[in-house]
Amino acid sequence: MNALADVARAAGVSKATASRALSGRGYVSTDARDRVVAAASAIGYVASPNAASLVTGQTFNVGVVIPFINKWFFGEVLEGAERALLDCGYDLTLYNLTDDPDDRDRIFDFFLARKRFDAVIVIGVEPHVSRVWSPLRLGKPVIGIGAAPDGIRSVSIDDVAAGALAADHLLRLGHTEIVFLGGDGDEGDEWLGSVHGRRLSGFTSALRAAGVPAADRHWPAEISLPGGMDAALRLLGDPRYRPTAIFAGSDEVAIGVIIAARQLGILVPAELSVIGIDGHDYAPMFGLTTIEQHPRDQGRRAVEILMGELGASAAVPNEPGAEIMPVRLVTRSSTSAPGLRSGEIV
Repeated sequence: MNALADVARAAGVSKATASRALSGRGYVSTDARDRVVAAASAIGYVASPNAASLVTGQTFNVGVVIPFINKWFFGEVLEGAERALLDCGYDLTLYNLTDDPDDRDRIFDFFLARKRFDAVIVIGVEPHVSRVWSPLRLGKPVIGIGAAPDGIRSVSIDDVAAGALAADHLLRLGHTEIVFLGGDGDEGDEWLGSVHGRRLSGFTSALRAAGVPAADRHWPAEISLPGGMDAALRLLGDPRYRPTAIFAGSDEVAIGVIIAARQLGILVPAELSVIGIDGHDYAPMFGLTTIEQHPRDQGRRAVEILMGELGASAAVPNEPGAEIMPVRLVTRSSTSAPGLRSGEIV
């Protein structure tokens, strides 16, 4: 195998200069860099990541902790982060954080603590997790996307404001019998600080501000399309307590609600308005009104912040605080004024 010394000899530079030219770290003149790159290409030299790690102290690897890999938001965030890391010359090691306490312990106390990473990204890990594991113990830059443990920087949307925006849209249409469908709420105060707890908080605050009673507006649902359909079948099955509008905690839940309504013969939006949150790829197919966010942009932005920290210092402290990404209301055919029938004019 061709060695770095061969590249240096062919380019007429020292091994140190060849190393700096190929790693992109440290000053090298443009002429010398071009000669080194050309020599490496000519002799088929491939830099060893392990050797580079020994020299620079960096692994060029980022650990990524994620609770779901088969749900739309998490997949989109992961794709955005992965592409940004690859563009920066970094690899990633993925850890799926399940509900199993033993699995969590292995990830937190063994893999993340003992494996070599330059930084860690945690995606959708709720704040209460920091009670059993503090990412600050790693002594490396850590950033969260969406939900994040306490005490670290994060990139997210304002979930409280998003919940209020969804409620305001339905209130302006004239709805007052509105239910939030999402999350189970079993964790009590901890759940209130979660993504869906914050969305419920913004939703109920908007109802109160409009003078609409906000008690008992939460209907639990698993955050998935089947979960939304199952919960909606139970909620909508009794016409005596049927709301005129539903704010779903995610677009997948909202699509499940629309499918349940069709099974029950309930017309959307004539008899039931439905609004979600996410900007799912399937939202236009179902005519779903939604609060649109951009998870891939959140993944890319988190990587930009990490790269800035890694470039500034190997011991940059983690500064808590959230960078808020924009959302927008996208109105489609799943919402209308209460009781609006086809052909009627508002």
